[in-house]
Amino acid sequence: MTAGTDQDAVTEVLSALADPTRRRILDALAAHGEATATVLATELPVSRQAIVKHLAVLTRAGLVAGHREGREARYTVLPARLVVTARWMDRVASDWDSRLSAIKRLAEASEADQGAEN
Repeated sequence: MTAGTDQDAVTEVLSALADPTRRRILDALAAHGEATATVLATELPVSRQAIVKHLAVLTRAGLVAGHREGREARYTVLPARLVVTARWMDRVASDWDSRLSAIKRLAEASEADQGAEN
């Protein structure tokens, strides 16, 4: 994936995961390995129709994939986009750690300078 594509993937994933119901659906799918909207609706406090709509959002974000088995669609988790998002979050965290360390060094140097002046 290119940097632009990675950024698009991160945006789609974070947008999809902003909804707590979609996070619960993803957790349930991860626990089952594979499930239908009907099975997920029995475990979550939302209708089957709502589950189907949430699964469509998760599918567009590249977090789940569905395949037909007879009359039902069975869904599984696709971890690749989660990996890309986790890498992005690690980079952001590292950048912030570096910035905070620089601020800390500046603050400590300023304190040392003020202590030397007194």
